[in-house]
Amino acid sequence: MKIKKLLFMGLLSISALALAACGAADNKDSSGKASAEYMTIETLNGASEKIDLEVPVNPERIAVMDMASLDILDKLDLGDRIVGLSKGSSIDYLQKYLDDESIINLGTVKEADLEALIEADPQLIFIGGRLAPFYDDLIKIAPVVYLSTDKELGLVKSTSKNALTVASIFSMEDKIKGFMADYDARISTLSAYAKGKNALVGMVNAGGFNLLGNDGRASIIGKEIGFENIGLEAVKKAKEDKDKQKEATSSHGNEASFEVLVSLNPEYIFVMDRDAAIGTEGAKLAKEVMDNELVHMTDAYKNDTIVFLDHSSIWYLAEGGITALGIMLGDLEAGLLG
Repeated sequence: MKIKKLLFMGLLSISALALAACGAADNKDSSGKASAEYMTIETLNGASEKIDLEVPVNPERIAVMDMASLDILDKLDLGDRIVGLSKGSSIDYLQKYLDDESIINLGTVKEADLEALIEADPQLIFIGGRLAPFYDDLIKIAPVVYLSTDKELGLVKSTSKNALTVASIFSMEDKIKGFMADYDARISTLSAYAKGKNALVGMVNAGGFNLLGNDGRASIIGKEIGFENIGLEAVKKAKEDKDKQKEATSSHGNEASFEVLVSLNPEYIFVMDRDAAIGTEGAKLAKEVMDNELVHMTDAYKNDTIVFLDHSSIWYLAEGGITALGIMLGDLEAGLLG
């Protein structure tokens, strides 16, 4: 085990030296000035701080370790450049990449296989927040593009901004602008419907119901679509009670009893199914969990306005992707507009 670790660290050091040498050679022309082969983008570092990063222009070899980034690259028809992929998650419209044996398996979106990544030899690496703890190791192998949802901007603007950042590396910004223009019109229609209506937004997890705020998963419902999220105070209190659990609302929400749902009595309840999203064996589906006497007492149940987000795996794993955003809007349209 010790020999294997030393060998791996040696490979990592060689890779870092090669990256530095390559950058020094490729990033300068004969006069010593910066060449057009590299460009600067804004991204995040391992501490989720904004930084300027030099990345290769139009790279041919890409490692993707985040479902939202894979979604964006797929939408830009750049999937044939993927040499390595985190294959631990399953989403239908991206399954072709997971099944492609020519693409090296880089572990999961939570746990990077660094040896496999070195073998893939990418020019550029894309990650999400789950792999931020690996950032310092990954950046030694190749430049790391780490993009996430900005809570202040909200999901839609963050998705647009991040997708434009990715597209700029390949000079394909116009394509993203076209997709987002279509989504803006759909959001306006949903916003008109939501005006003056209140809701609870939650996630079924292990047989319980977790309330979600407007700063994490499914925040589009309260933030951009415009339902009044009447669970915010309950979320805030739960977060204060769990102040040792940083960013509680943005990960799995805060557990709430079904009595809380009755007391808040929302007009609408939006439900994401985490167990279905991650394929938990033997777990009750969200529709079963929500079919109980207490939920039956709410106006949302009586008026048939409980909206189950049918593509929970996309809401949970691919939020931030371009195709994902369209599917998420489709779930809301189906549940609200018929």
